[in-house]
Amino acid sequence: MTRFDATTESERRELFAEAVRAHRDRGGPFVTVEAATVADGHAVTTGDENDGEEPVERVPPWIQFGEGAFNLDCTDAELDPLRTVVDDYPESQIDRLESPDEAEATNVGITAHTSEDRLAAFADRVFREVYGQPDDFRLWVTAM
Repeated sequence: MTRFDATTESERRELFAEAVRAHRDRGGPFVTVEAATVADGHAVTTGDENDGEEPVERVPPWIQFGEGAFNLDCTDAELDPLRTVVDDYPESQIDRLESPDEAEATNVGITAHTSEDRLAAFADRVFREVYGQPDDFRLWVTAM
């Protein structure tokens, strides 16, 4: 791989597919991609000066893929849009939902046995439709 970020839909999908191929060739445990920023309306904070807790900014969304499965975190509000995207990909299935008491999100495991191009299309839709990223968001490959 020679590039690690992309901003158009076709470039992001190509980048993700290349990252999955490189990950498979290298035999690594997973590939991680991340949006450059938190989308408007998704930048939530927890705590305020009235409850004695420090506000905590939410980190940009990320998706991992490895061993035929996606791994990602979703808030309660993001779970229904995620289910809608998964329903459009019959080769994909939500296998795991874990919500530790101390976490503000649910960790989701999704099996997906298909081509790199379909995986890339799925991931791009999750970023746009679940995480609210704009059409021109920047995607980074952060681990491979």
